[in-house]
Amino acid sequence: MNRYWSRVAQQLTPYVPGEQPQIDGLVKLNTNENPYPPSPRALEAIRQATNETLRRYPDPDANVFKAAVARFHGVQADQVFVGNSSDEVLAHVFIGLLKHDLPLLFPDVTYSFYPVYCGLYGIDYRTVPLADDLSLRVQDYGQPNGGIIFPNPNAPTGRLLPLEDIEALLKANPDSVVVVDEAYVDFGGTSAVPLVAAHPNLLVVQTLSKARSLAGLRVGYAIGQPHLVEGLERVKSSFNSYPLDRLALAGATAAMEDTAYFDRTRQAVIASRVRLTARLEELGFEVLPSAANFVFARHPGHDGAALLQALRDRKVLVRHFKQPRIDQYLRITVGTDAECDALLGALRDIPPTR
Repeated sequence: MNRYWSRVAQQLTPYVPGEQPQIDGLVKLNTNENPYPPSPRALEAIRQATNETLRRYPDPDANVFKAAVARFHGVQADQVFVGNSSDEVLAHVFIGLLKHDLPLLFPDVTYSFYPVYCGLYGIDYRTVPLADDLSLRVQDYGQPNGGIIFPNPNAPTGRLLPLEDIEALLKANPDSVVVVDEAYVDFGGTSAVPLVAAHPNLLVVQTLSKARSLAGLRVGYAIGQPHLVEGLERVKSSFNSYPLDRLALAGATAAMEDTAYFDRTRQAVIASRVRLTARLEELGFEVLPSAANFVFARHPGHDGAALLQALRDRKVLVRHFKQPRIDQYLRITVGTDAECDALLGALRDIPPTR
């Protein structure tokens, strides 16, 4: 019945999310979810908000949550934009700040939602190849552009771009918005938020899905100078005036305020990543340096797609990408040490295929 579809719908190639299967006993290491539960304070705040006030609309401006984000990052509330997940925030960023006559630039190996947004909104884009070691080279972005976006750490590689390189990129592109997508920055990177004050073209996007274990709540935000936030607010208010519900606002605010729990759990993930990386290397894997809650690894004795299936047969689920340059790698979420041990045990059980 696609004769009823618009031309836009017919031409789209949608984003494919990581599999969310319902299999008993599965070790799920494919979608970069946090292995630890949300902050107890966040859960209690959600319980407290589950009352008769749900008949009322939530605060359309999310002022209490914006204030919590501003306090955490040391910025002003008018520098904060919020949305229903960082994916929605990014969608508004693409149409509000990155749709221009010149092409948008982003890496050739990166978050696969970026070209999807370009297709949805009719944005011209150009991919910039990563280096042979899959690192991002800022000098390659010295070309005419209508904006630049990249994750830091990059996904799915996990590689981190130092702040001095980000600042060099900002200075080299003063007439373009540079968007740094920091979904994974809390697991080993340094946020670019401190650069916002000196750079009117910088927007930093973060999420509560990863380091704060709230992937099921769908809350994200962006930080930039007020003129960038105002542009995003115009798009938001032309799309959905109430993007965050009362439960999300309550839980997200409490999670931002519970810094002790945030620090404890993210440090636990970092320690597990270091341990997992060492064990994988002992098994002969090449593991890229990662500052995220996942590792990107390949093995000379295994085909990537075949290894994915062999692990699945053993009830261990990881992520594989068919894209050229990375089709021999597996992206492995850092789980608990017990989950990582189950992965390692399965890998020891799989004979080489080449």
